[in-house]
Amino acid sequence: MAVRVLFEMKAKPGTGADVVSHFRSILPETRSQEGCISVEVLQNGDDADNLILSAAWETRGHYEKYLAWRRERGDSDRLFEALTERPGIRFFNLTDA
Repeated sequence: MAVRVLFEMKAKPGTGADVVSHFRSILPETRSQEGCISVEVLQNGDDADNLILSAAWETRGHYEKYLAWRRERGDSDRLFEALTERPGIRFFNLTDA
């Protein structure tokens, strides 16, 4: 069953646009990963440093394989340096409703 991953993050003050730019450069690779259905970045209209990455994956296993690949490359560490704290990750199963 497909899973939706919500990756909630807070960029360092005044750097939300830089984080969006970072995602713009790396997400084409993400979209080409096995099991990736979609991925998009949402930026809070009232707080540009508040971001959510929303991704749909065929299975949680596909996402976890992808995340391991990003960690091995050091991409996660580079992103975390731009944030005020570790991001929150939540998983939701898509329903047939």
